[in-house]
Amino acid sequence: GITVGVLVALKNAFALDLTSIAVVFTALSVGIGFGLQYIAADIASGFILLFERPVRVGDRITIADDEGDVQSINLRTTTVITNNRIAIIVPNSKLVSQRVVNWSYGDPRARIPVHVSVADDSDVKVVTDTLLDAARDVENVLEQPEPRVQFLEFGNSALDFRLLVWTSQPRRHVQIKSDINFRIAA
Repeated sequence: GITVGVLVALKNAFALDLTSIAVVFTALSVGIGFGLQYIAADIASGFILLFERPVRVGDRITIADDEGDVQSINLRTTTVITNNRIAIIVPNSKLVSQRVVNWSYGDPRARIPVHVSVADDSDVKVVTDTLLDAARDVENVLEQPEPRVQFLEFGNSALDFRLLVWTSQPRRHVQIKSDINFRIAA
């Protein structure tokens, strides 16, 4: 109200043309609007994260090539801490609009696939037994559901298998996979 009153008084006192002032304010408003649209999208996404709770503090998530634990969810950004103790600041709009793998959501168990290729003349039964033996008694691998082996395909000069194991420690999936790979190699 005061601004409009001042502008009307200036127009009457100095015969100013308010059209040029309106054009300048309109251009500034459009520029500011475009500049703030990403911030507004991040804030709106922050509300979605806070109310729908697809991601919670403490969850283990993977977004794009980054994996880590959610340390905090703020109105505009979420902080994810990687295994290397690096903080990744993720705009909330990315957590709402992109594919996010939440390792901690719902059932605490997760299935870990371990891909193995062997020579094309290998005995399939020996490979299957070896993979199942390699998964037995590995730390953080569950006995139930039992590990399974899948014969995926005949490669160019290899047979491709997948060992499937379950864990209740999905945060440790990289180490579990490494432990199993060492046992397979042995």
